[in-house]
Amino acid sequence: MLSIKHHLVAYGQSTIIQDLNLDVQKNEIVAVVGRNGMGKTTLMKSLIGMTPTKGGEVSLDGTDLSRLKSFQRVRAGLGFVPQGRMIFPTLTVRENIETGLAAVGEKKVPEDLYEMFPVLKEMQNRRGGNLSGGQQQQLAIARALATRPKVLLLDEPTEGIQPNIIKEIAQTLRRIRDERGLSIVVSEQVLSFVMDAADRILVIEKGAIVHEESRAEADQEKIASYLAV
Repeated sequence: MLSIKHHLVAYGQSTIIQDLNLDVQKNEIVAVVGRNGMGKTTLMKSLIGMTPTKGGEVSLDGTDLSRLKSFQRVRAGLGFVPQGRMIFPTLTVRENIETGLAAVGEKKVPEDLYEMFPVLKEMQNRRGGNLSGGQQQQLAIARALATRPKVLLLDEPTEGIQPNIIKEIAQTLRRIRDERGLSIVVSEQVLSFVMDAADRILVIEKGAIVHEESRAEADQEKIASYLAV
């Protein structure tokens, strides 16, 4: 569904992502884990087109995205939930979701989105800035889903979220995958969340994938050692 080959991202003379290769299967949740500064956010931003790449190829369901701008990648089927959620605090919940709809030329919030996130329906006229961190994360995910993606990218979705809500977000991602039949790539450093959410776990270190395991066979101590400061 998503194919990344020889992916290279650099800022000036500094190479951040080096010759990264990754294939994400249909209906698969892949977690990319690593410490801060190891390239997780740069990888996500480069896949959605916010950060330019120096080389390699990114294709989605057979379509080459490499030369497309961010909005074109969204239309091609790539959804993005940025680090820090980046909702519009002064817009209502409904208006926030409508910004996602606008990217694909739709206007009315689909009822199935509200069914997936009932709290957003209850609060659809409340300003985004007045929601809790967990509710804002649900809103950010709903806004990305409004673009009808084939692959959803989430950059550190547990950041600033209470521990009891983190488990709910993991369950939500699996439900989205099951009900919508899409693939998910999530960058993260909270191991408990990764073990709840992912089918496959990749460790990124200095811009390169250095370890890979399926969740079913994952050695949590080994993965935790990569995340230790």
